[in-house]
Amino acid sequence: MLWFEGALHEGTRHGFDLADRGLTLGDGIFDTALCLGGSIAFHEAHLTRLAASAEHLGFAIDAEAVGEAMGRIAAAIGDGTIRTTVTRGSGPRGLLPPEPARPNWWIGAAPRQAGSGFAPVSLYPSDIRRNETSPGSAIKTLGYLDAVLAAREARVRGFGEALFLNTRGNLACAGTGNLFAIREGRLVTPPLSDGVLPGIVRARILTLAGALGLAGEERSLTLDEARAAEAVFMTNSLRCLSPVTAIGTTSYPMAHEAVAALSKALRGLVAEECGVAPELP
Repeated sequence: MLWFEGALHEGTRHGFDLADRGLTLGDGIFDTALCLGGSIAFHEAHLTRLAASAEHLGFAIDAEAVGEAMGRIAAAIGDGTIRTTVTRGSGPRGLLPPEPARPNWWIGAAPRQAGSGFAPVSLYPSDIRRNETSPGSAIKTLGYLDAVLAAREARVRGFGEALFLNTRGNLACAGTGNLFAIREGRLVTPPLSDGVLPGIVRARILTLAGALGLAGEERSLTLDEARAAEAVFMTNSLRCLSPVTAIGTTSYPMAHEAVAALSKALRGLVAEECGVAPELP
């Protein structure tokens, strides 16, 4: 299902300007959100981040129109995933952005993969490094080639996701999500300055941890520190919270009290956001 130019369309094919900078240069952004019962979890947070990302790249989106369209397609699909893609639009040859920009945007929806929410995941440490000095490390840009190649390698080696270190050798993120570790009874996650996307669920987990009395901190983590952790988990908007079963050859126990408590609290929060039963997320 697709929302494009003010209307819903079946399928995913539609006319497209082949000079669009999103296609030729990866000059654009995207956002992926979870939809349950026709409602989008953390809808306003997703829309706010999308608008802020566009502003960071130097153009503006009609947030009201995009938000309304997101709601329309969510109501149409019921349960599923919503991806909103925004490009700077078409322009002449060359790197310099056209002024003014004429953004192009569309929203796709697909059924949610059964069993994907809160499912465990294994991580393979990639040799590809996350560039924490790049403005793109804090934005979901259309340039995802590093993640694509790392994901392919992880799958070939029998793992569910790739794990990225940054150029300083510190833990950054998984291929599609933020990482957390439980060390000495504390919740630790890499700071945004280590090349970390400001995840919607990441922010919710930090808030929930405080409410549960779990001390949390944002600080740099080495791979060895992560391997020595009591537990590790990954978060993103579609998986919500995925316990990490292994990083390379290092395995973690499936059951951990703090991770279980955070999972339960997050399920309740997502269910409340979408107006569905707590077991559905």
